[in-house]
Amino acid sequence: MAALFLLIGAAGPWFNGIVAGAEDARELPTSRVATFRCDVTPPLGGQPLIWLDTPESVEDPLWAKGIVLESGGQRYAVCALDWCGLCNSSYALIRDALAAAIETSPENVFVHTVYQHTAPYIDGNAQRHMAAYPELPMYVDFAFLGRCAEAVASAARESLTRLEPFDRVGVGKAVVERAASSRRVRDENGTLTVRFSSGGKDPKMRELPEGRIDPYLRTITLARGDHSIVRLHFYATHPQSFYGDRRVSADVPGMARERLEKEEGVFQIYFTGCAGDVTLGKYNDGSREARDAIALRVYEGMKGAVKATQYGPVDRLAWCSRPVVFPPRSDPSQTAEDLRRVLADTNVSPLNRTLAAVRLSFFDRKDQPFSVQGLRIGPAVVLFLPGESLLEFQEYAISLAGDRCFAAVAAYGDLGTGYICYDAAFQEGGYEPTASRVAPGAEGILKEAIRSVMTALQ
Repeated sequence: MAALFLLIGAAGPWFNGIVAGAEDARELPTSRVATFRCDVTPPLGGQPLIWLDTPESVEDPLWAKGIVLESGGQRYAVCALDWCGLCNSSYALIRDALAAAIETSPENVFVHTVYQHTAPYIDGNAQRHMAAYPELPMYVDFAFLGRCAEAVASAARESLTRLEPFDRVGVGKAVVERAASSRRVRDENGTLTVRFSSGGKDPKMRELPEGRIDPYLRTITLARGDHSIVRLHFYATHPQSFYGDRRVSADVPGMARERLEKEEGVFQIYFTGCAGDVTLGKYNDGSREARDAIALRVYEGMKGAVKATQYGPVDRLAWCSRPVVFPPRSDPSQTAEDLRRVLADTNVSPLNRTLAAVRLSFFDRKDQPFSVQGLRIGPAVVLFLPGESLLEFQEYAISLAGDRCFAAVAAYGDLGTGYICYDAAFQEGGYEPTASRVAPGAEGILKEAIRSVMTALQ
């Protein structure tokens, strides 16, 4: 019986992709994949690392690593950058350049930042606000950003000459020991305590439990026969072991990822899951020894997930996208007017004026939607989310998948929102609600989009 093909795009503007029926896998369109990478390391003394720290040394390069998928006449791209963040028009710049390079729609592209804090956090909209105040230091180097967009696009375009068929999808997961820990942890009195990424410097923070985490590192492998072409790894924790001393580094995930790539000879890409409230804090004291030990345990988690991998056929390939609009905050000190006053106040520190500009830039695009996207390949579903989403949203997505498919989640797409919190967090307190740019009510909006994407891809 001939396979049935459903063009999702015909179902409405939120869908884009092809779902192939599995009646006869031999009649499915050939699925092809190509990998690409390029260097996106800022030059010494140039584009700042997160906020305003200009780079003084490079421990290891920052990479943009991605894949191009082709099936049924459609192309899709997923790219992970070793940066701390991309927001608003800066996110759109790289996404659109990548889409044009592979001749597809921007809705068919997801750009991810791994979220190391030893790397740039770029919001060109904020820099444009800051440009009105010449006493402020440079926050975004537009020339550097443009070069990176061109480099990513060029690498993806060149990869089209290397598209190769794949016919198997592998899925596996393994527990990562002593890495992730909750930032929203309760002390012995039940009081909510904030445990930051280097919380291990404090013996009391080390003694508190791990708290709410997802212990699994999940790995998806695309292969042709017995030949593995690329592995995609997903793990939910803030990935930084240190920052603020002007060292450039891909940090824990980069160390683990590149070690495995060198060992296996297989292209490896790492994605940070919904880690808005998860850090390395319990196990990290900011030392090189702690960083090396955590990187080793993440590497061992990758190895464990690879070892546990089971393969299935590429009997389905689909892409789905949903637009979402989040309400901006309107509470005292968070309105656009409040932020403009802070930005203009020369008595406020340059850092806090920069933070005000970044928050203000969300108001510039508050009616322009973000995207919740998903990719289905054989037995695997990957959910791609905007913002610094809290773990709640990853748990929700995986619960929707149930036993019907293997689900993995990458957050840290367009970071224009900052943190995306579950509603109760605003009453509970803690760090994340204070840093969020979106108002309570975002939980229901994001979960509805997640449910819609997950339902469409199952």
